[in-house]
Amino acid sequence: MLLKAMCKNLIIYYFTGTGNALAAARWCASVAEQHGVSGKIIKIKKHLKADISQLRDDTLVGFCYPTHGFNAPPIVLDFLWKFPKTKNKVFLINTRAGMKASKLFTPGLSGLAQVLPAIILRVKGYKIVGFGSIDLPSNWISLHPGLRAKVVDSIFERCERITTSFMGKILSGEKKFRGLYSLPIDLLISPISVLYYLIGRFTLSKTYIASYKCNSCGLCSKECPVKAINMLVNRPFWTYKCESCMHCMNSCPQHAIETPHLFTFIMWWVIFGVVPAMILFSLPFYKDMPHLIQSVLDFIVSAILLLPLFFIYRILHFLLKFKAVSILITYTSLTKLKFWRRYMAPKKYVK
Repeated sequence: MLLKAMCKNLIIYYFTGTGNALAAARWCASVAEQHGVSGKIIKIKKHLKADISQLRDDTLVGFCYPTHGFNAPPIVLDFLWKFPKTKNKVFLINTRAGMKASKLFTPGLSGLAQVLPAIILRVKGYKIVGFGSIDLPSNWISLHPGLRAKVVDSIFERCERITTSFMGKILSGEKKFRGLYSLPIDLLISPISVLYYLIGRFTLSKTYIASYKCNSCGLCSKECPVKAINMLVNRPFWTYKCESCMHCMNSCPQHAIETPHLFTFIMWWVIFGVVPAMILFSLPFYKDMPHLIQSVLDFIVSAILLLPLFFIYRILHFLLKFKAVSILITYTSLTKLKFWRRYMAPKKYVK
């Protein structure tokens, strides 16, 4: 029997920072409407609980979310862990850092962004009818400028075709597991996914500042999808809850949010390079320990050093209120350069 004959409703839960996952969710809902299936999308927020009364037996459930650190965002993983057990069929779509070189579209990497959510849902008893990655424009502005508008449009046009085809086949009763194509590479980089979840996301949360251009409007704090930005002494302060979704940097009307690259490099080099080396090499017999034990000790020391990182960031936040310091820090940031474009998904795709 065709899935569309069994499915009369579609609910998609999505999380997004710059709009990519929202665009994918809207495309899926649009395809459902064309198949005579009522589609609804719901944004995943902190403390959101799924309304089980909406999950009837004829409801297909989808999850759309970005890839953070080659993993699903922690807020999504937490939502999936707490998602009620039902008999509904589900599908997963993760958006990745798509790029374009000349006429060649280059894919991003998923890591555990599909595998881990699929395992969670399967363990909870769900029947997965499809999962796939959509290579929408990369929004990692801390590492590269936003893509040009013409390139963004071409990537969106391509991804819309891929997403609508994917969704159409699922609604027609097919099972689509596009994510299996990249599984070998995803498993290969899975250690990075684990390190991001355990350490990386906390260190990255301390790589954002508000420069001297900040007018204390508080928009970044109000719109933060995970409520990770506090206004401290009328300046944005990024807490460890930050998931580096890039919404704040890309939506700031003053372009005041920067990544202080030189300061960050020096800080990380000292805290996660120089200091751990000094501590570990002072330990007796460290050089003679098995490589695995050395790696475990390296990890433990790095995790412990997250605490002083918090205090260093507080000191930086205090010093940034002095314009001279703010200008000095800001002008060592690549994100300050005029050609370093910001990125938000085109409004025509996320209305």
